[in-house]
Amino acid sequence: MLQKVLDKDKITIGERLCKIHEQVRSLYPALCRIAVAVYDSETDILKTFAHSTDGSSPISFYEAPLSMAKSLQDIANTHEARIIDDITVFSQENKHTKSLVDNGFLSSMTTPIRFNGQLFGFLFFNSPEKGYFSDGRMAALSAYAGVVSLLVINELQNLRTFKGAVQTAREFSRLRDEETGNHLERMSRYARLIAFDLAPKHQKEEDWVEYLFQFAPLHDVGKVAVPDDILLKPARLTHDEYEIMKTHVTRGSDIIDVMSRQFGLGGLHHFDMLRNIVIYHHEALDGTGYPHQLKGDEIPLESRIIAVADVFDALTSARPYKDKWSNERAFNTIMDDAGVRLDKECVLSLASHLDEIEAIQEEFGEDFLG
Repeated sequence: MLQKVLDKDKITIGERLCKIHEQVRSLYPALCRIAVAVYDSETDILKTFAHSTDGSSPISFYEAPLSMAKSLQDIANTHEARIIDDITVFSQENKHTKSLVDNGFLSSMTTPIRFNGQLFGFLFFNSPEKGYFSDGRMAALSAYAGVVSLLVINELQNLRTFKGAVQTAREFSRLRDEETGNHLERMSRYARLIAFDLAPKHQKEEDWVEYLFQFAPLHDVGKVAVPDDILLKPARLTHDEYEIMKTHVTRGSDIIDVMSRQFGLGGLHHFDMLRNIVIYHHEALDGTGYPHQLKGDEIPLESRIIAVADVFDALTSARPYKDKWSNERAFNTIMDDAGVRLDKECVLSLASHLDEIEAIQEEFGEDFLG
């Protein structure tokens, strides 16, 4: 059965994890939770990514600096699994530990996910029985931990390879496109703030949020195909010029399809999300957008999220043809468009994160490229 799970290439990490958990529980019924958190070394952020849980997940849609979790740092540094026989001993020290106990999980086994000296994240096993992870069970479960770790590493490596390839193409236009540089860093983080809020309401899993964050900077990759005299024009485009500019969405779709074939990444999970982001992020709720004049919920959720994040950052950034707007002025503008051209739920979500927005703007300030 395990080989069948590994052979499937059309299911997500979360779905694979559930299948593996099902097999493990046939041998160890009291193993009621397996969860994965992924690590971003550039930001030191550890993020929940996927889980298979008997009941509701005690920890989901959460992120925090690894530097704030000394016990996990120790696991990463020693490369060894950590066993906690009685979580209740620590339940008052950490709200997440308390959440585990409140949900009936009393013991845990945590292993680092590493490859070639690089930390990719952590794998968590939980049981409602104290002292569940004996030496014998730990040895047996380590084999499954290795399989899950390889799946996560392979998926993240594929994602990083594909993203790197597309961003390399994007870099060719870096010196000829005012909407590069820190614009991409800011808007992708705005998009993630919105996605975190909306994912549970729309029955999206945690990995959906991570993929959206990774794919967001690629939304305008098709601009590499737009002529300089149009892309860099420091004034309003003519009707004909604007029609040419609009072709960047279909050209972007062509580019990612070619790169997907070249790198053999056609089976990359959530690839449909990337395509939706590239093609539909200029659609509008009222049908006045492009290229397909979609309306309302016809526009994929991820595309609606990117549209709000992209518009907000464009308004609050300086461009050759406009000054930088204040956050207040930008929010007043997109609030007027909420429910008309922009998704109201997305706008309200972003507006509720002013402190995080200001922190993002402070970290990824304006440069001469935006």
